[in-house]
Amino acid sequence: MTVVWINGAFGAGKTTTARELIELIPNSTLFDPEVIGAALTHLLPPKHLAEVGDFQDLPIWRRLVIDTAAAMLAELGGTLVVPMTLLRQEYRDEIFGGLAARRISVRHVLLAPAETILRERIAGREVPPDLPDGEIRVRQWSYDHIEPYRAALASWLTADAYPVDTGALTAYESAVRIAEAVSGGEVVVCDIVQTPEPTAETLAAGVLLFDEQDRFLLVDPTYKAGWEFPGGVVEPGEAPARAGMREVAEETGIRLDEVPRLLVVDWEAPAPPGYGGLRLLFDGGRLGSAEAAQLLLPGPELRGWRFVTEEEAADLLPPVRYERLRWALRARERGAALYLEAGVPVG
Repeated sequence: MTVVWINGAFGAGKTTTARELIELIPNSTLFDPEVIGAALTHLLPPKHLAEVGDFQDLPIWRRLVIDTAAAMLAELGGTLVVPMTLLRQEYRDEIFGGLAARRISVRHVLLAPAETILRERIAGREVPPDLPDGEIRVRQWSYDHIEPYRAALASWLTADAYPVDTGALTAYESAVRIAEAVSGGEVVVCDIVQTPEPTAETLAAGVLLFDEQDRFLLVDPTYKAGWEFPGGVVEPGEAPARAGMREVAEETGIRLDEVPRLLVVDWEAPAPPGYGGLRLLFDGGRLGSAEAAQLLLPGPELRGWRFVTEEEAADLLPPVRYERLRWALRARERGAALYLEAGVPVG
């Protein structure tokens, strides 16, 4: 099962190209996630919708896009063609990672006409006469997203997607070029680890590795949004500390000589669609400068790494994970492990 994700700024021609593309790729179906956004305007309270500027910022939208794509492919098979702008890398990680977790491969295509052409197309877009504030909601919305698109191009988008300059092409010509690139293998499957989603509570082990300045290592997974500690889910029959050591070696290339010391045991409450479970954090010790220089990152699993202070981690980690870290550092200072529930010490 495959998804061909057609990305690009507003005005790039994603939807019209996608409609042409499903006629060229055998056994393919169009799925427009805008439908999910439109449905949410009827399902969610207006006050809740007013709190976000874009339905992509709603976790429920991202979750439903993943679930709907998986359900359509399970029902129809073949290839799903998805025209949708994705400019935030963390949303790309969440959606593509969620599809990969369902064993669905993603081929990422970027329609990339010149900015002058984008602006011309936006200026020429029709505004429904009966749409309140149509000029703002249709044209200005598109203009406002040019700068985020430019920033995404400069940082991650062109490295992640297969670009097609559609400035001088019709929608059909663009679709032909994409279909040829997909069938010819030029549009490769996104290099992202396939981590099956849990079906019950899980036991996970993380390891804190410190540098000579007493900063600790965080890694940036490709398959989900946000930074994390090195570590992962404990396999059946595997000792948690050994699982942490294995994950550190797999993720960073660092092999720990000694079993790390336990810092905290944290019970993470279920938060649908997650099941929660026990989260353990271990002290992996201090890395010398030579060891830190040997850090390696496997492309399919991790995008980056950095050593950070406790204060810097507050901006990178979700609140509960940050609380887990904070108490792990206190446990390290005191030399005694702590038991937490949802990041709060108990007992």
